[in-house]
Amino acid sequence: MDAAGTATAIISVSTPGVWFGNAEQARRLARIVNDYGAQMCRDYKGRFGMFAALPFPDVEGSLREIEYALDVLKLDGIGLMTSYGDTWPGNPKYAPIFDELNRRKSIVYFHPTAPTCCSHLVPGISTATIEFPTDSTRCIVDLLYSGTFTRCPDLRFIFSHGGGTLPMLAGRIAGSLSRPFAREAAARNPKGALHEFRKLFYDVASTTNPTSLGALFSLVPITQVLFGSDYPFWEIDTFAKQLKELGLPPEQMDAIERRNALRLFPRYA
Repeated sequence: MDAAGTATAIISVSTPGVWFGNAEQARRLARIVNDYGAQMCRDYKGRFGMFAALPFPDVEGSLREIEYALDVLKLDGIGLMTSYGDTWPGNPKYAPIFDELNRRKSIVYFHPTAPTCCSHLVPGISTATIEFPTDSTRCIVDLLYSGTFTRCPDLRFIFSHGGGTLPMLAGRIAGSLSRPFAREAAARNPKGALHEFRKLFYDVASTTNPTSLGALFSLVPITQVLFGSDYPFWEIDTFAKQLKELGLPPEQMDAIERRNALRLFPRYA
């Protein structure tokens, strides 16, 4: 962090998370992870924040862990995967989790994974290369179609990797709400898909190139873009260096690297 000029890192558990099919195991793992991360935050005050792990898709266990992580440990938000086996977060059975987080005006960060259906579809191609960004889009569209974004207006959502393939598909997805099969989804999103997409936050991990970042900037204002390192899969300074090489105006660089994050996490100012 010092070598890369990073003042504060918001840590979280990446894929595969803490859910392996057993609720009690997931509850134990989430508690271990959150206690460990909270101790890091205390030991290095101001250098670390944390998105708490939940035993998602265990709804009861997740509600308990939300209370512990946010009220006792005072963590900065919640970290989730984009899918769990063969379900996505917009599934109605997960509504109590998002309703509680909305009540708390929480921040929810999503890291992509690959659903059961879609691991290693093409020999020789890493699942992370295509399926991770695709699943980010599935997750966002599932939350859109389910009405979670509109039902939970006080939630702040952050999606990794520039929202995956969303910037490229946003117009197609928005257009789908006008089709007969999407009447219920359209009714849940009276302001339209693009309005909801522009309220979300996106980090720039794996998108610090003209094509990807240009697509993201065409979808959302600069206020919704955050720096992300994807550490430990990449060194912290990998995307920081690539971002600098793009030659963005200083005010945009400052917004991405620090100012936008401080709006979400003012205690690290």
